[in-house]
This record gives sequence, C-alpha cells and structure tokens, in this order.
Amino acid sequence: MNEATVRVKESELLAVRRLVKHFPVEGSDDVVRAVDGVSFAIFRGETLGLVGESGCGKSTVGRCLLRLHEPTSGEIRFEGTDIVGLPRKEMQALRREMQIIFQDPYASLNPRLSIRSIISEPLKIHGIGNKADQKDRVADLLTKVGLDPKYMDRYAHEFSGGQRQRIGIARALALNPKLIICDEPVSALDVSVQAQVVNLLQDLQQEFGLTYLFISHGLAVVEHISNRVAVMYLGKIVEIADSVDLYRRPLHPYTKALLSAIPLPDPKTKRERIVLSGDVPTPINPPSGCRFRTRCPIAIDECSQVVPELRELNPGHFAACIRAEGYDTAQVEPENVETQTAPTA
Repeated sequence: MNEATVRVKESELLAVRRLVKHFPVEGSDDVVRAVDGVSFAIFRGETLGLVGESGCGKSTVGRCLLRLHEPTSGEIRFEGTDIVGLPRKEMQALRREMQIIFQDPYASLNPRLSIRSIISEPLKIHGIGNKADQKDRVADLLTKVGLDPKYMDRYAHEFSGGQRQRIGIARALALNPKLIICDEPVSALDVSVQAQVVNLLQDLQQEFGLTYLFISHGLAVVEHISNRVAVMYLGKIVEIADSVDLYRRPLHPYTKALLSAIPLPDPKTKRERIVLSGDVPTPINPPSGCRFRTRCPIAIDECSQVVPELRELNPGHFAACIRAEGYDTAQVEPENVETQTAPTA
C-alpha cells in the first residue's frame, strides 16, 4: 500500500462495502432489491452527494448507514468499526456521532412536544447535562440555525416549513456528531428557502467540521453543495466522481440523461435533452446484466450478460458501463452478483 493510499484510508470517516438491503414482499417469496451491492466511502469534512430517480434506493442507503433499516448484508465501517451487527447498546452510543436530517419538516417533528423538548431529547437520552445545561444548549443551537431562542417553548405547528427544517438541523447538531445524513432536506421547501437552508448547512459544516451524505434528486442543489457525487440507479451506484468533473464530463449514459434535464438559467440557451424511453424496471425483478440497459440509448447485446463494475476510467472518476470510454470489457465477469466488487472511490 503506497503512501497516497494510506492517506486516503486515514481520511475515510465511513466506508461501505457491498451493502445490500432487501425487503420481503408480503405473501410472496419475492424481495424488493432496494439496495443491491453498493460500495463507496465518505471522507472527513466532505459532502458526498447521492442522486437518482425516486425509488432508486438512495434514502434506503442513508437509513442503513444509521441502522434505521437493518442491512441484509455488507459492511458499514465508521472510523474503522463495522457497525453491521453491532449490539444495540454499542450502536446507541455510536449514534452520538451519526445523525440524520429528514426530508419532511412537517412529519419529522413531534407536534406534542415543544421545540425545547424536541432539541433536548437527544441530550436526555444520552444523559448529557442537567436541565439548565440542556436549556442553554437548546438556546445556543437555535441561535446557530438562525432562530430566536425565546421561541423554544412554542410548538412545531407555529413555525413555517423552512423554520421547522432549521429546528430539525438543530436537533441533529445537539450531540456534536461527525456525520450527518441529509435525506432530501430541502425538497419539501420553496426554492428561495432551499437556498437559505443549503447555505446554512455549508456554514455549519465549516464551523463544526461536519461530514455530510447529501441525498437528493435536485441535481442543481447537489452540484452546489457537494464535493463528490454518486449516482444511483435501481439499487446500484453507476458513477462516482468529483462534483465538477461529473457535471462537466459525465461518463455513464444515465448520468448524461439526468444532467441533460437540468434547466438552464438563460431561456435563449438550449441544452440537448436525452429522453429515456420506458419506465424504471421493478426492483423485485430487475433486468439481467446492466440494470439500465432497458432504457439505455447505447445498449448492446453484451449489456444483458454482464454486470458492469465501478471502474476508475479517469483519475478519481468511476463508472459502471461497458460502453464508457476506456472500459476494458475483457476484465468484466459474466453476470454473477456474488463476485462483483466495487471500489470506494
């Protein structure tokens, strides 16, 4: 292992290897393959964006990282410790380091609790401070997210959607975590409020040295906030790259189609739109080989026979497509899910 590889390994806060999450179908032997062999790493202090169509499994990945969903198989290493199968007591202690901001600020806050109770609840669960200390901590957190502490005894319904999401962010910060899973934190908000919340997240990241997994289907938001971006399709990651590189030079045909749909700010400028045919296949019975082949404009017969691995086609730029430039099909095994591997990027 060379010196550069050692430095990369040391900077990994979280490493995911071959993560699988299958949900049983009631009344059937079938399973929903929500996440089917995902591997990636998140480095300290960075924001990794995770994008894809609704139903691709990106939120399931986020919840598996916190074991809100128990993984079917795979490894999730947080600071070198595999948390899959970790005893409940040890996992609860580790959750101080890993928090989540949910998508819907209207559903994620208990309407029966005051804002003070909502934000201080993690402190009570972990036995941090007395009531006076907890009140001071709540006041400090509300100030950090741009809310007046004098409103801490109000209830969630008395706040707007953007204010509620700020409360959710304050709750996530209460235990001074290292990693925060942002599960589509701005998708339910007005566009003007989205910008405010994204800027707030960036400011807090700088102040507290936070690391984010930012899950979203809003490609413009992800480009603005992310250092690197991973693209998911039907339970698998198909491309990972530096944000600038991915948006300028996408290699996977699915990524190219997604980026072609981003509106341009100048109405006189037109982008060539790549329109995908057909619907997203069911995760209960996904296509053989490359899962994107049934909608891919450049698919060939070989695409139905091989499961493409993520390979580094350019420095730091990984893609899973046998038709991507520089891909060596001779190194790809015939379809066999059990033998496929993927780098951590």
